[in-house]
Amino acid sequence: MHRRHILAAFTATPLAALAAEKKLRVAIIGHTGRGNYGHGLDTMWKAIPASEIVAVADADAGGLAAELKKLGTGKGFAGYQAMLAEIRPDIVAIGPRHVDQHRDMLLAAIQNGAKGIYIEKPFLRSLAECDEVLAAAEKSGTKIAIAHRNRYHPALPMVAKLIAGGAIGRVLEMRGRGKEDPRGGSLDMWVLGSHVMGTAIALAGPAKACSANVYQGGKLVTKSDVKDGDEGIGPLAGDEVHARFEMENGLPFFFDSLKDGRLKKPAYDDPASFGLQIFGNGGVIDLRMDQEPFAWIQTGNEARKPVLADASIAKKVSSHEIPGLDLIAAIQENRAPLCDAIHGRQITEMIAAVFESHRLNGQRVTFPLQTRVNPLTLL
Repeated sequence: MHRRHILAAFTATPLAALAAEKKLRVAIIGHTGRGNYGHGLDTMWKAIPASEIVAVADADAGGLAAELKKLGTGKGFAGYQAMLAEIRPDIVAIGPRHVDQHRDMLLAAIQNGAKGIYIEKPFLRSLAECDEVLAAAEKSGTKIAIAHRNRYHPALPMVAKLIAGGAIGRVLEMRGRGKEDPRGGSLDMWVLGSHVMGTAIALAGPAKACSANVYQGGKLVTKSDVKDGDEGIGPLAGDEVHARFEMENGLPFFFDSLKDGRLKKPAYDDPASFGLQIFGNGGVIDLRMDQEPFAWIQTGNEARKPVLADASIAKKVSSHEIPGLDLIAAIQENRAPLCDAIHGRQITEMIAAVFESHRLNGQRVTFPLQTRVNPLTLL
């Protein structure tokens, strides 16, 4: 693995304390019952002194009242379009997990002058939506950051340095799995596998090619299996996914997910599979998504040990405080956030490539994909 590929993505330092002459005004978009406020994308701003919450929008009246009470600040709106037009905030937090709302929310925030946007994953439903949003953001200068909080973990650049320094010898391959709970397969790949893919990109560069197959009930997915997926994903099929990617630095990266493929089910705590492993001829680095410690290393006959164990840092990552600080720094320094919209499109393209390869009978497909819509609609 070449050092330049590993270290290039870690030039930003989101741990730095930020002091703004004037607090950045944050407007929060939620939707109770339709993805809510994501994983704390509302409360995170209360921990960041350089920001202040000024407004909240929620189409559910009861949810809006509860949110305003929880935050203890901000003006309430039933519609996010009206909120953005009146408030014209510096930062917009897009909380709903249901991705079918993301395109319109992103474009509305951009059109109303947002300097920065922090959005729950998955980013968008298709490459066509990604292309549209990235073009609008580039024109306006809006900084978009995606809530793949593992990408902001300070253990990740430490892992990159360990790999570059030969701590696990020659790197052979990377393997990732989703959470493999009842959502296992394609939905798991979209909602949780995106964390794994984003981490793989951070360490090995963007994917360059993919070959994959998707199964439903032990058989290859066909047009009749395609249904509207949960969480606003759109057309979806498959309770089993097997994919092989060729990454920018030449490494193979394998991603797999099976419905109910984990030992403990249907509980959602501490899945053994959910993560990314980097195999070298002298050891293994194991990254555990959304867990602490996040990164582990094992070499030779030595015991497995954490790369970094710091409870205070872990809390700042899990609460999205570090990503929020990085977005503010990106606005102030006129640079890209650590996990930006380009990174989000790269993840979306990997997911789309799985379905595109499957549509073409497992054929190897190269990036950028020519198909910019959901490939399952073309079966």
